[in-house]
Amino acid sequence: MSPRLPRRQAERRGLRLWPVGIVLALAFTTAVLVAAAVFYAGWDLLGARELKPERRIDSKTLFDLVKLAFGVVAGAGALVALVVAYRRQRVDEDGALRDATRLHTERFTTAVSQLGDESAAVRLGGVHALAGLADDAPTRELRQTCIDVLCAYLRLPYTAEADAEARHAYLALREVRHTVIRLIRDHLRLPVRHHHSWQGHDFDFTGVTFDGGDLSEAVFSGGTVHFIGATFSSGTVHFNGAEFSGGTVHFGGAVFSGGTVHFSGAEFSGATAFFGGAEFSGGTVHFIGATFSSGTVHFVEAEFSSGTVDFGGAEFSGGTVSFIGAVFSGGTVHCLGATFSSGTVDFRFATFSSGTVDFGRARFSNNGTVSFGLATFSGAAVDFTRASGPAPHGLIPAAGSPMPDGLTLAAAWQPDH
Repeated sequence: MSPRLPRRQAERRGLRLWPVGIVLALAFTTAVLVAAAVFYAGWDLLGARELKPERRIDSKTLFDLVKLAFGVVAGAGALVALVVAYRRQRVDEDGALRDATRLHTERFTTAVSQLGDESAAVRLGGVHALAGLADDAPTRELRQTCIDVLCAYLRLPYTAEADAEARHAYLALREVRHTVIRLIRDHLRLPVRHHHSWQGHDFDFTGVTFDGGDLSEAVFSGGTVHFIGATFSSGTVHFNGAEFSGGTVHFGGAVFSGGTVHFSGAEFSGATAFFGGAEFSGGTVHFIGATFSSGTVHFVEAEFSSGTVDFGGAEFSGGTVSFIGAVFSGGTVHCLGATFSSGTVDFRFATFSSGTVDFGRARFSNNGTVSFGLATFSGAAVDFTRASGPAPHGLIPAAGSPMPDGLTLAAAWQPDH
């Protein structure tokens, strides 16, 4: 499925029309060439070799010539009328687009001013007005502008306050922000061919503080979505059942420091998802039952220092999931019942220094590649006791080498087995 939405010709800036004289000359030339081609084709099909000369013509032939002349004149007039009507239609369409754009701009200005109002109710109205404007936008660019403003609103400074009055203002602002997230989710759930679908557009959540929000079942099928440096500090953020099937979703440098983030049942089937450099330092992040079937998911140099990250029941059946250089220095990472049936899962150069990484009941297959080459085991409890299938590459120490500190293998994988 193409990640980009089709662009309409009407989205071009300004209307460019050739001079009418040139257009008519080209139209007449084209008509003559087409008529000549049709005449030649008929001549060839009839197998004619030459014309029969006539020294005298009767009245019937004369009338036929007169009718032919009038037909040529009528055809020329119709061609001129067609060209003029087409140009008028183009001018009318361009005028309608200009009027729609002007009206959109006026409504946009009003909605943006509402977002800056002190009243939370007015700000909520502005949020809904902007979402409606995005739906009615006459061009893709104007829709993207509305989306950019909604995302920029989420990027504004946002912290919880302690005193009662400020707390009320914070809760009101929180409601407005969660409404923005919900509206984005609703539009990303719509099929890509739906007139109001926002799939394929760009969303910039860089540095946003998430203390809740629901993006469950959203479809990220194109465009670029940035969560770079975002902070998930409290509340519950839902990506349950979300589909990452195209474009790029970037969580690079994001901080998961509290609350719960659900990617349960999410499908990574064609997009590129970056969690590189992300910090999992608290709270719980669920990838329970997630499917990694194609595309690329990067956890390169991510740090798992506290909290819980749960890949329980996840299915790695294609594509590439990379934990190269990741640091497991605390907390718990569960891969209970995960299935590694195809594709590549790469833990090369990862460091397991503290905490727990549990591969209990994980199933490995010869069809895929799971590699722990050059990984460092220096104290973390990495447990493969109940895992089944062939051992991952680079995990079993060479004959005569001691078992790395904290690493526990399945009985069938023991070096002396």
